[in-house]
Amino acid sequence: MSERFAAFRALADRRGRPGVRLMEALAETADRTAEDPRSWAPDVARGFGLPAAAGLGPATYYADLATPHAPRHVRVCGATACFAARAGRHLAEVENAVGVATGHADPEAGVSLQCVRCLGYCYTGPAAMDGDTPCTGQNLADQLSGRAPPYAPTIPAADATGDPVVLAGVLEGEAAWRVWPDVVRGPGGERVRAEVAASGLRGRGGAGFPVAAKWAAAGGSSDTVVVANGDEGDPGSYADRLLMEEDPGRVLEGLALACLACGARRGVVLVRSEYPRALARMRAALGEAYAAGHLGHRIHGRDVHVDIEVVEGAGSYVAGEETALIAGLEGGRGCALPRPPYPTDRGLWDAPTVVNNVETLAAIPWIMRCGGYVYARRGTPEETGTKLVCLSERFARPGCYEVELGTPVRGIVYELGGGLRDGAELDVLQVGGPLGGFLAAQELDVPLTEAGLSARGAALGHAGLVAFDRSVTPEQVLRHIWEFASAESCGACSPCRVGSRRGLEIAASGAPPGEEYARLLRLMSQASLCAFGKRVPAAVRGLARAYGERLRGWDR
Repeated sequence: MSERFAAFRALADRRGRPGVRLMEALAETADRTAEDPRSWAPDVARGFGLPAAAGLGPATYYADLATPHAPRHVRVCGATACFAARAGRHLAEVENAVGVATGHADPEAGVSLQCVRCLGYCYTGPAAMDGDTPCTGQNLADQLSGRAPPYAPTIPAADATGDPVVLAGVLEGEAAWRVWPDVVRGPGGERVRAEVAASGLRGRGGAGFPVAAKWAAAGGSSDTVVVANGDEGDPGSYADRLLMEEDPGRVLEGLALACLACGARRGVVLVRSEYPRALARMRAALGEAYAAGHLGHRIHGRDVHVDIEVVEGAGSYVAGEETALIAGLEGGRGCALPRPPYPTDRGLWDAPTVVNNVETLAAIPWIMRCGGYVYARRGTPEETGTKLVCLSERFARPGCYEVELGTPVRGIVYELGGGLRDGAELDVLQVGGPLGGFLAAQELDVPLTEAGLSARGAALGHAGLVAFDRSVTPEQVLRHIWEFASAESCGACSPCRVGSRRGLEIAASGAPPGEEYARLLRLMSQASLCAFGKRVPAAVRGLARAYGERLRGWDR
């Protein structure tokens, strides 16, 4: 079905499309109260001429809005890398340190605690944000209780290619906006499309769709909107945070080039709320870009008009999926929608919409400077270019590394990462986020490509690598994956909503899995609405295969 009617969307359209402004107003109100959203969200919606449900929908869905807030609001990371660092023990320690249970607020003490996934400090976890102050490391509870000062090292970054593409600014100080003026004054969007098509660049956010093909699908309308997806939700990955914090101008330049290629006059950068410094840096860089004349009307004296805005997310893993992301930008619940229509046909407020990941966009200035065919010579013939790989805290040398696609995973783990810290032995390796997949320690002779990893039951995803050693049991990891699935399911479809909760119950019971578990996995993989629900069974089966006899029967 290509047509779809949404009553709230139609009403909001008549009220001036207040989507982002509505979300900002809800967030501002949520920050000031520990009350249930039902007591304040209707009034916020009515302020925009909308019914109560228009406020209650997002306010009860997004974690940042639904969680009670006190003057001191602490967010503790319960995602995979932080879990692996202490087998999850840090969560109870943080609760004791701040004196409040997760998901609750103490009005008298003025403290509230929220569990999030993730904060982008996977290289130094476990982590928490005390307000906007990051605290990380094994003594996290001491930092939050005041017994130790806050500690949050910058992201270690290195190049393993000899000529960095997306890390050129971070590592070599290459200035942003070097390519943009000449492209605007010269061949414009046609050349951007040609060079990116020649490069073979694919999306770096997980789906791996050819970028030039996605741009072409939007049809070249001036109504097109291009969205830079900075809602880097895969626990274990922090590459987008690195780029947005340390080289925001390059991200904006890549977005502007994408707008030019698509004929679009409007761009949006969505930054996840868990990245407050990235949000501030992107907004500051946006102001500088306007001041330098790179954005706005009649850019560099040509008939080119591009306006960009930076928007803050509200906390949801699935809201990084492009249809859910668009729903959130319109002020709705961030649930995945059935396709067709595809966003490139009817996306944000029915306009053709192209969603590109931050890392994807950051590669475009290099491609325009050096040439698409030069980029295509890197990586493999089928999967060209470079990829940012993030190594978690368990590695001896954690950090963000730029590597060529096709690099052996074993070399990344042991040559770049130095193996595990303190001489620990690798048990299993998670690749590409909680729904990406797992490799056993003896199965690392696989190229870092989507094809190579999928052949082993894993996925490239954002290319975050989370190492598990023997300090965490297979049963704990299995339960953790189901906990993530249950907590982050958007609830839009029954197979995922019910299946993830029942899967957690079965995994937590301690009993061997039976036929019900096998049916549940089949149903989720075949009937879930989006990739989230479909990937959960693959992830838990991959985990069971990686652990072998220690999780016998769980790969049904």
